[in-house]
Order: sequence, then C-alpha cells, then structure tokens
Amino acid sequence: MFLVDIHGGWIAFIVIICLIAGLVIGYFVARVVFKRALKKNPPVNEKMIRAMFLQMGRKPSEAQIRQVMRSMEEANNPSKKKK
Repeated sequence: MFLVDIHGGWIAFIVIICLIAGLVIGYFVARVVFKRALKKNPPVNEKMIRAMFLQMGRKPSEAQIRQVMRSMEEANNPSKKKK
C-alpha cells in the first residue's frame, strides 16, 4: 500500500513538471510563429496607407508612402540603427 502512494506521488510530480514544461515551450513556439506571420503579412501595407491619405483628402506621392512605411518599421523595430 505504501509503495503505491510513493509511485503515485512521483507520477503526479512528473505529470505536473511535463505540463509546466509544455506550457513554457508552447508559449515560446507560438510567439516565434506569430512574429514570423506578422513579418510576412504586416497588418498595414502600402495600399492601406494610400486609402488613408485619400480619406483625408490628400493625394499621396510614392515618397510619402515610403516614408510612412519606413517610420512604421522603425517604430516596430527600435533596435535597428538609423542610416
């Protein structure tokens, strides 16, 4: 009877450790996948910026659109050095 309790305790301990490890690993894997997906498909693109300018009643030039995209990239990646 006593041996069953000891083995049951160890099994519960191992299950809890595996669950915690799975949660931690799952968090980091999901974070990497999510960042990669956002980098591939950014939430704002040039077409959306063009539409925003037109809604404000302005006709944007390509230089303005590139400037807005560049400023958004710098805001999202502050570690990159400015040229």
